[in-house]
Amino acid sequence: MNLQIALILGQDGLINGAIYALLALSILLVFTVTRVLLIPQGEFVAWGALTMGAVQAGRPSALVWLVVLMALVEALLDLREALRDRRGRGGGRLPRAVPLKLGYAALLVVLMYKLPLAELPIALQVLLTLMVVVPLGPQLYRLFFQPLAAAPVLVLLIVSIAIHLAMLGIGLLVFGPEGARTRPFTDLDFELGPLRVQAQTLWVLGVSLALVAALYLFFGRTVYGKALRAAAMNRVGARLMGISPPFAGTAAFFLASLIGALSGVLISPITTIYYDSGFLISLKGFVGSIIGGLISYPLAALGALLVGAIEAFSAFYASAYKEVIVFTLLIPFLLWRSLTTRHVEEEPLE
Repeated sequence: MNLQIALILGQDGLINGAIYALLALSILLVFTVTRVLLIPQGEFVAWGALTMGAVQAGRPSALVWLVVLMALVEALLDLREALRDRRGRGGGRLPRAVPLKLGYAALLVVLMYKLPLAELPIALQVLLTLMVVVPLGPQLYRLFFQPLAAAPVLVLLIVSIAIHLAMLGIGLLVFGPEGARTRPFTDLDFELGPLRVQAQTLWVLGVSLALVAALYLFFGRTVYGKALRAAAMNRVGARLMGISPPFAGTAAFFLASLIGALSGVLISPITTIYYDSGFLISLKGFVGSIIGGLISYPLAALGALLVGAIEAFSAFYASAYKEVIVFTLLIPFLLWRSLTTRHVEEEPLE
């Protein structure tokens, strides 16, 4: 290996690590706030990339109908709960969110089937992709996890795995087995000594850094971010202080789906994404979050960068075993955590 090869491998590791770091932070965020290990996080990555590919090809994505269906079910549940409250309390109003959710779903259908998708500027294509994929995160929480908020972690994990399998099937049905590779945001590239850097690489690194900085400011400087931190640190205390657990869970799933969909849009010009590609990507982000002990955001980000670097260099030395090498990282960290961490009983929610 010479210096040029090492620089190329380092660049690949940095790009992969940046994406894994975003996914590790989103997995960690959802787990600390809701106790849900978000196995379907990778599906947001794949669906973001594949929806972007469909939009650039001028094909309306049938994924919008899933948003419509889930919005209808969500509206029916909200109406049922509102009617139950009115009967129990003798008053009250129907929730304002119901017409907003249904109106948003209807707007997505109009935009997807009436706009000249292939002719839109790339910024609008990205925005439309996010408008379709991101709402699925809060909808998943409302329909499947919010009713089970007080369930044990094992039950939430089983539900998460079931949703992942269902989303894999839906992805195959909606997008088919063919992969998608979208056009880059720009075709420029740069020479940095012996290294050629594509502009899309800079987009990945720049957006990743911007998202990490935005998450830092959100959790450290805003009221809603502090409310999520409070819910993560002490769920019972947060409820006593008036912080709504449904709001915290919805916000966490919204951020996770946003990060996942945007990650898929960013990497789709670099590599071909298939309907089942997201699981392996998110699993490597999960390795990073495990290195952080599912507690520390900085350690999770550093662990994800380490995963990206090890993956890149192991692909050069032992390409056939690179996945084995990456996932073997879990063993020493799990052993270390089990030997150094005192077991704490799960916090009762009722």
